[in-house]
Amino acid sequence: MLAGSLFVLMCGSGPALASCDEDFICIRSEKLADDRLQLVAENLSEFPLTYTIRVRTEKLDAHGPRLVTRTLGPEETQVVLAMSRSDPEQAGRYRYNYDWTVGKIDAVHDDDVLYHLPYAQQKSYHVIQGYGSRFSHTGLEEFAVDFYMQEGTPVHAARDGVIARLEESHSIGCWEDGCGKYANFVVVLHDDGTTGEYYHLLKDGALVEVGQRVYAGEKIALSGNTGHTTVPHLHFAVYRAVEWGDTQSIPVRFQTTDGIIDHPRRGARYMAAPVIRTAGSRGRDPDREPAASAN
Repeated sequence: MLAGSLFVLMCGSGPALASCDEDFICIRSEKLADDRLQLVAENLSEFPLTYTIRVRTEKLDAHGPRLVTRTLGPEETQVVLAMSRSDPEQAGRYRYNYDWTVGKIDAVHDDDVLYHLPYAQQKSYHVIQGYGSRFSHTGLEEFAVDFYMQEGTPVHAARDGVIARLEESHSIGCWEDGCGKYANFVVVLHDDGTTGEYYHLLKDGALVEVGQRVYAGEKIALSGNTGHTTVPHLHFAVYRAVEWGDTQSIPVRFQTTDGIIDHPRRGARYMAAPVIRTAGSRGRDPDREPAASAN
């Protein structure tokens, strides 16, 4: 659900160049001693990133695959591809495009985890789209859930994790093509490499900071109506990274006051169960304010 930027580079024998996307990933060229060039991917963040890159060349021999999808560990650097001139007398050219997202492509979801509903305990909200809803929860979004919420409703973490990314600067909600770029969101990286993602949040509605550890039941944001949307609601899903900056939603189970729900359905209302922590377990009282705030 998160996508990086597209960058195209044309180069002959000029200086090394780099394309960086926010403070997350850089793709740069490096000259080698034997007159070869290599492309290098560098993760600037403290979180795993999965990227896809396609390289096209003219009058250059590629030493390795031209299309790759890989996961970069925190602050890791990888060589993507080495290139050399097909004809030493002629300058070659190359171009590439890439995309990325937070998370691991080989993440194995911990199916023993029970998720809390992403709102306050003893509260319930109407499900306007559940698993497999035909309006927009198909394909990569099959296992997402949309909860109808008035703007400003507290959003709570569904599972423990670390805040890996957030956006809270937008105030626009619309349904035309391109409206998705206006969505405010919080992304929580789980210990198994999957991400819990909370979308359509209020402008300035993030109550956490990147790098902050949060716990199930902790208040992390305020709901809104930003991005590709027609009514105020919270879009929540758990994702695994796939190709080209896309993410595939994963079915998860929720703990409610009426028991475990493994297939949230449209039209239902589910009451959030109290957060129960065993002796010695970590975590904050969900009724307290977050430990840190981005506002």
